[in-house]
Parts: sequence; structure tokens; C-alpha cells
Amino acid sequence: MKVLIVGGVAGGASAAARLRRLDENAQIIMFERGPYISYANCGLPYYIGEVIKEKSKLQVQTPEAMSKRFNIDIRVNSEVIKILPQEKAVLVHDLVNDRIYKETYDKLLLSPGAEPIKPNIPGVDSDRVFTLRNIPDTYRIKDFIDSKKPKNAVVVGAGFIGLELAENLHNVGINVSIVELADHVIGPMDFDMAALVHHHIESKNVGLYLNDGVKALYHYDDYSEVELNSGKRIKTDMIVLGIGVRPEVKLAKEAGLALGSRGGIKVNQYMQTSDPDIYAVGDAIEVKDFINGSDTLIPLAGPANKQGRIAADNIAGRKSEYKGTQGTSILKVFDLTVAFTGNNERALNNAGLKYQKIIIHPSSHATYYPGALPMSIKLLFSEDDGKVLGAQIVGYEGVDKRIDVIATTIRAGMTVFDLEELELAYAPPYSSAKDPVNMAGFVAANVLRGDCDVIHWDAVEKRDKERTFLIDVRTPLEYSLGTIEGAVNIPVDNLRNRLEEIPRDKEIIIFCQVGLRGYIACRILMQHGFKSVKNLSGGYKTYEAVTKKLTHEGIIEYDEQMNPEKVDESKLKDLEAKKKLDNQINNSVVDGNIKVTLSVDACGLQCPGPIMQTYNAIKSMNTGEILEIKASDPGFENDIKVWCERTGNQLLDLKWENKTIVALIKKGEEENKSVASESVNHDKAIIVFSGDLDKAIASFIIANGAASMGRKVTMFFTFWGLNVLRKPEKVSVSKDFISRMFGMMMPRGSKRLKLSKMNMGGIGARLIRYIMQKKNVTSLEDLIQQAMKNGVKIVACNMSMDIMGIKKEELIDGVEVGGVASFIGAAERSDTTLFI
Repeated sequence: MKVLIVGGVAGGASAAARLRRLDENAQIIMFERGPYISYANCGLPYYIGEVIKEKSKLQVQTPEAMSKRFNIDIRVNSEVIKILPQEKAVLVHDLVNDRIYKETYDKLLLSPGAEPIKPNIPGVDSDRVFTLRNIPDTYRIKDFIDSKKPKNAVVVGAGFIGLELAENLHNVGINVSIVELADHVIGPMDFDMAALVHHHIESKNVGLYLNDGVKALYHYDDYSEVELNSGKRIKTDMIVLGIGVRPEVKLAKEAGLALGSRGGIKVNQYMQTSDPDIYAVGDAIEVKDFINGSDTLIPLAGPANKQGRIAADNIAGRKSEYKGTQGTSILKVFDLTVAFTGNNERALNNAGLKYQKIIIHPSSHATYYPGALPMSIKLLFSEDDGKVLGAQIVGYEGVDKRIDVIATTIRAGMTVFDLEELELAYAPPYSSAKDPVNMAGFVAANVLRGDCDVIHWDAVEKRDKERTFLIDVRTPLEYSLGTIEGAVNIPVDNLRNRLEEIPRDKEIIIFCQVGLRGYIACRILMQHGFKSVKNLSGGYKTYEAVTKKLTHEGIIEYDEQMNPEKVDESKLKDLEAKKKLDNQINNSVVDGNIKVTLSVDACGLQCPGPIMQTYNAIKSMNTGEILEIKASDPGFENDIKVWCERTGNQLLDLKWENKTIVALIKKGEEENKSVASESVNHDKAIIVFSGDLDKAIASFIIANGAASMGRKVTMFFTFWGLNVLRKPEKVSVSKDFISRMFGMMMPRGSKRLKLSKMNMGGIGARLIRYIMQKKNVTSLEDLIQQAMKNGVKIVACNMSMDIMGIKKEELIDGVEVGGVASFIGAAERSDTTLFI
């Protein structure tokens, strides 16, 4: 039997070796158009980042060694350019000798892989634009870095290759920006889990531009420029395309082989194409989704190797079936490990499968043993029988073994109830008595049994605030560091004594930091007769991650790097201070002669543990002394900034060392009080009663100013103030006679407002707008949009709307409608209330 194999990487090489082990007499010829076979495709970015330092390490097997061991005729630099199915032959282009010849076969196996997507945009064909598929691509990128010494790179695409390249370019000192068309990185993940990755990437001072694609590339003598769909332009020295891959099916298509609905080569369970003598494996084929049975493309090395083995079995006469791909994958993103298996929510919804989901945040091992690190697990399961359908995990250690356990349960058709019962290895350095996998099973099973209903972050965002009551059951300290707007703080340990404060005629939504205390609170309320109680899955940690916007703070643009005098002054000061402080820390000295007074290790503790450790340590210290505290909870990075601002202590430095956050804090001069005792936030509440142009402008200038200082602002528009929010065009709505009369007499929208003084029949209003334009003062309309973009909450009084005959459809987009209770709630959380 004569077998030809096209492609010598994962699938092809695996098939060749397996076939030889099964049939010593078969004639096996393998063609590879490049000079290398069986190379470490997944390791290529790490050679660019100098993690893998030797070129030879990238080659898993050389043609000479493989040929000698397995007696295979391996022909590199040989491209198969045509298949002749009727003749059972292929045409081969010998690239070294530039000749074309014919080779016949009994069986043919195709493993052409997938090619990088290169968008059809201006400027894509340049020696500063790179893709990464093979070893020559890798050497091209590495040679450019070594010879040109680029300071900046833009990576287009935030999938596997894109993120690995971004990390490795960053590792060799290049400033990196990532551009991604989707709203989150890593397509197979859901947004709520990817959000954890977003903030980690940003913490590395890597620019991350989501929901934005590349429109064009421009190249100049000394630099290139990436124009985004949003209009933003990023100057850079090099551009790497990691948009994704498409199956390479040219040979198969020209040979008349059937293609699937997703554009890959169609194969059966035996890896046969529509021609029974031609097999195909790897990234070029469509596979069955193991969870929902649909045809899909999943370009992964593990499945490709298994498919090569199965194809070889069938070619040799040994029946072997491929039962589908569940997409189990793992990825290193800077300090994080990201892994997933099975279906995500999008795939389940597309397949019409009913499912439930939970998110938990356990630790990698027992928290009392040093070095415990947090992880986040999302579990997707059937709402009918609890069958496990998918999982996503983000963490620092122990992620790999947890995803492998869950992947195994999926392959075995097990349920969340089985996860509860799994007996997994435990010792404090490695796990907990209740392993994170068990914990995921416990929480999911609780949901299915009805022990506790859950609500998810997006439903909390869309809740009817008049019909729901939101309770934050964390400590006052945690509450003061940030909470969900409208939440009332009743710590779980005080809940039984404060039941009378909780309305029984509303839906009760409870949340804590990660979900555990929320579950306990749910059980308390349910057993005290509260009928509609839900726990926020994943707690405030998940909610904060998905609702917190990327800031791009700390990113120094190209012009600033080339011309330091153009660097924003505050950025420059921060960088200089950080550099100075780093040098001082290296010498164990801070502020000249003062050494670190006290070091505290809070690693392994979840919030509020690290903050409480900080508070207790600072309380025991003298003014001016320095505390060094280490924590592994990623939330500590933001919490400690807020805590220091609120307590008058000085945050001298905040940085990551491996997988640990290290903060240096100087105790303030004044006696510090615990933020736990604070009952008033620094929110701002503004009642806008007036419909005068000048007062409306003043209202929004104040609101934007407060928002720019990080304050939460609520603007409550009532009576004549409602006219500020009306749309300028007439909206067709049903009204009674009186309401229509009111509408005719009142100004429709901000552009028709009058001045409170010197209006002069409208001349004054036009004059003030003209002066504002000449003085480059933002217009009222732009101030309104700016306020909304800055997170200012704009509420129209429903009572006033009813009296004045104004319908919600007549108000500009983004305005909420609320009653007096909405404003009173905002006012109670504010330290300033203005009536305009």
C-alpha cells in the first residue's frame, strides 16, 4: 500500500508515525512545502519573546531523524499543487529544483492546516506587517526585532496567537497595543470571564482597544500608523496580525472534495472525505462539536494529533472513530492562566440548548498554606438534568488540572451532581478539602435543587429598581470601597437582627464579594419567609470586572516615547517617581533614610482579608512609617488605591512581582479612621428644576466636573427642567388635549431653551452660544453627551412627566425615568446635593 501525506506538522506527522507502527510494509511519502516538519507551532511566540532561546528547540522532529526511525520518505520544500482523484495521483512542485512531477497513491491524507487571515485593507502588504504561522514567519519577526529595535508594536486580534505575541513582545521591552474587533478577548470565552483578563492586560500597561477594528495601515519613513474604525490612529514601529485562521482548502476544493457549511473539508467519523480514498485531518477540516453536535472549526493541536492517529488506523484497516471536539484549551496571558472546555453561552444559545450557569472564585489551594492564589470558575450545565456543558477558568495556579477534570467529566457525560462527589487529591500545598471542582458542583447543584436562586450581573444592570431591593451583605469596609448603585449595606452577620428593614413585597437581590456570604444570606431570608430572593452569581468581584471600563492609564503613546517633552506631565511625574521609588526599594530604603518598617503577607486571602490586614497593620504603626503588604487577590490592586485615598495614608508604590501584588504605604500624619465607620459617600446629587439655558449649562458643567473626579453623579430633572431632556424633533405619541397644549407651549429640547436673564426674544441665547463657541467652551448638547459617557445618571421625574404630559419616547436616549425614591436614595449616598 502506498500512502501520500500532504503536510508534515501535527496531524500529518502523527498519522505517518502511527501508520508505520501499524504497517511496516506500507510505502509512506510525506510532503511538506516548507523546510521543517513536526515543529512546535504553539511555541513560536515564545521564541520571539526569548523564553525559548534556541532555534533547535522549536523542531520536535527533523526530517532526517524521523525518516531514519520510521522509514518514511520525507520530502521537504515540496508543495503538492494539485490532486488528480481519477488518476489517484498528485502533482508536486519541487521548490528546490523548480520542477513539477506526478506521484500516485493508494490512499491520500490531507493535513494542510490553516492559514492566517490577512484582511484586505490598505497598507497590509508591507515589510512592517507580519503574520505568524510557521518557523520562517517566526524568524522574520525575530530578525526585525533584533535589527530594527522597535519600541512599539500593534497586535491586531486578541485570540490565542494575538495575546501570546502581545505578551512576548512586551517581554522583550516593546510597548504593545492590542486591537480587537469583538467586545472581549479570546473568542471561546464569555464576556464576564474575559473581563477579568482585560483588567490584567491593562495592569501591564498594554493598550487594549475592544469593539474596534482596523480600517487602514499607513507607512512612512520612520513609522507606521494604524487607523481604527473609531477614527483613532496608533503610531507604531511594527504590526502583527493575529486575527485568526481560515482552513486551507484550495487543494481539496479544486479536487472536487465536499466542503462543510463552515468552509472546512467535510469528513466522516473515520476522517474520510467525500472521496473514500482521501482522508483529511487537522485545522483544515470541520469537526462535530462534542456538546451540541453541530459542524464547527476548532483549530487545536491536540485534536489534530488524535485525528491523525485515527486516520492512520482506518487507512491500515483498523476501524477507529473520532467522536467530536469539545475545544479544551489553555492559554498563558502574562501572569494569568486562562482555560476552557465545552460550549460557551453563545454556542449553547445558537444550538437552542437550555442551560444554567454559575461563577465562583475559590483559591488554588488551602488558604492557610502560603501561596494560595485566586481563580474564577464559570460552569455551564443543563437546567434539565445538570449535565456539564462547558467551563471557563481564569487564575494563576491550578487552573490546568481543574479544567482537565471538568473536560473529563464532559467526555464521560457526567453531571454537576457527579462533580460534588468526585474524590480528588488533597493536601494543603495542592488543593483544599473541598476542591474548586467540588465547589463548582456544590453551587450548581444548589441552584438545581432550589436551595438558592441566582441572578447574573447583566440582569442586575437591567433590574426594575422600583420592584427590587438590593442588599450588600459585605462588611462596611468593603461596602465603602465600592458597591452596586442603590445597594443597602446589611452585613450578613447582622442580617437576622435587621429583617424589618427588608421589604417583603419586592424581589430581594443579595450580593457579597464572591458569592458565599450571599448564599448564606439567601438561606437566612428564605427560611424567614422571604419569597423572592436571589444571590448574585460571582458576587461583586464579577460585577465590578464586567462593569469597570478600561482606562488606558499608564499607556505612553508613540509621540511621547519619541519626544519625552510631549509626555503628559502627570504621566511623566508618575514614571519618574516610580523609577526613583523602585531604586530606593532595591536598596531597602524609602524616602531617603526610612526603611520599610513592617512587612505583611496577605497572600491567599480573598477580599476583604488583604484590606483588613492593611488596616490592622497601619493602626499599629507610627506616623511616617512604611508598610509593605503583599496580596494575591487581584482586586487588592484597586481596593488599596481607594483605601489609601479615603484614609489619608500615602500609597508610595504598587506593582506586581510574579503573581503577587506588592504595595508600599506610608502612614499619614493625621490619626486615621477606618473607612468602615464612614456612612457618607462622596457622590453628588443635582436637582434640575429650571429650564433656562444658562442654568442647564451650569448643571452639566458641575456634573461633568464631579464625574471627572471619580464621583458618582445623579441628576434629577423635574418640572421645567424636563425640557432640557426633550428630543428636538416632534415624536408621535398619544396625548390628551391638555398634554398637547403643554407640549406646544414648552421648548422642545436643549437648543430652544431661553436665558434666565437678558434673553431678548432669543437673541441672548444665540449670543451666549456664539460666545461659547468662540471661547472653545463645550456646547450644552455636547455637555449632555459627555455626562452620559462619563457615567452621570440622568433621571426624569415620572410624576412631573405625567403632570406636564411628557412621554418617555420624547426624551433623549439614555435618560432613566424614576420617582422621588430614586432621588432620595441618591441624595442619601451623597455628600453634596444641589438644587438648580
